[in-house]
Amino acid sequence: MEPRIVAVDYGTKRVGVAVADPLRLFAQPFGTFSQREAVEQLKALHVRDGIDTIVVGWPLTEAGEEGPATERVQQYINRLRNALPGVTLVKWDERYTSELAKQRLRETGRPARRKGRKGRVDAAAAGIILQEYLDSGEAGRGKGEEDGGS
Repeated sequence: MEPRIVAVDYGTKRVGVAVADPLRLFAQPFGTFSQREAVEQLKALHVRDGIDTIVVGWPLTEAGEEGPATERVQQYINRLRNALPGVTLVKWDERYTSELAKQRLRETGRPARRKGRKGRVDAAAAGIILQEYLDSGEAGRGKGEEDGGS
């Protein structure tokens, strides 16, 4: 079985994680964790199934520029690189993924309870980031570390 491709939607409070199916066709939300817990979950997944690539949501401004948010995400990327040596890390433009995730959750009729809703949004946003990456065809190209996307 091929190693997994996962996506991370980094936030200052929570990190959404999504995992691709073994055929690398579909993204599925995996969960929402604290920053530390997300690293531990990824390490455990890497031991169990292997991880080939981690696609990290890259929070560009609406104008497509980097800013304070990308600096915070870069620090987390460095943490992931240290925790998971040899795993390719890809930055992927995540503009509008949280809004799209909220819209899709509303469309599925998920209850609008406040508790737990943000966690679902984070995991769903990671799923959208991963699905965009899978749909782009980049997953099969063996692109280098930290290439941009979208």
